[in-house]
Amino acid sequence: MIPLRDNIPSSRTPIVTVGLIAVNVLVYLNQIMLSPQAAVQFIHLYGLIPLEISSGDLLIPHPVPLHATLLTSMFVHGGLFHLGGNMLYLWIFGDNVEDRIGRLKFLVFYLLSGLGAASVQIWADPASKIPMVGASGAISGVLGAYLFLFPHARVLTLIPLGFFSRVAEIPALIVLGFWIIVQILNGVMTLGVQVGGVAWLAHVGGFVAGLVMVVLLTGGRRRPRWEDRL
Repeated sequence: MIPLRDNIPSSRTPIVTVGLIAVNVLVYLNQIMLSPQAAVQFIHLYGLIPLEISSGDLLIPHPVPLHATLLTSMFVHGGLFHLGGNMLYLWIFGDNVEDRIGRLKFLVFYLLSGLGAASVQIWADPASKIPMVGASGAISGVLGAYLFLFPHARVLTLIPLGFFSRVAEIPALIVLGFWIIVQILNGVMTLGVQVGGVAWLAHVGGFVAGLVMVVLLTGGRRRPRWEDRL
């Protein structure tokens, strides 16, 4: 399922969400201006390599402090579709979470969700030498928060079924519930397997971190269900 938009309007301009999208896009534009070899090197320099963090030993010299890659890796992407998919989710769901918890808190929340995601991935595969890049861990935290805050929101969703593809409005509880189940199942199946691809368990870690943090930030209070339809 591919979300296209939700039915929850924001009460103000989502400056932080837009800013995060802009930074991710600018970093990617810088990447594609590099030569193919330099672009690969860029990913290794600014991506998160679990073995380096878990052991403290550098595989290659980094232009930033080693632990800074926990943050820089959130703004590096492996390709246009990787970037586009992440930014689509951030745009659809980030504005409402930012609107609810406030701009500064949202920025801190986003970065902490990304750190939570990275921590789970390092725990799951501490010997991996494969760079982990992308905003999906932090955005997973946003999805966890959205699911808690707006479970009854409606999400216009593309259901790809080849010639039978259709667009339908589906409750956020189903869209995001299905999403996290897929992440968990894939994470369990790839546990301990050192191959490139999607860091499924990082998504799970980010989602749980976001869910826990938003409950703490809001005191466990959601707004009334009828307000989700305004």
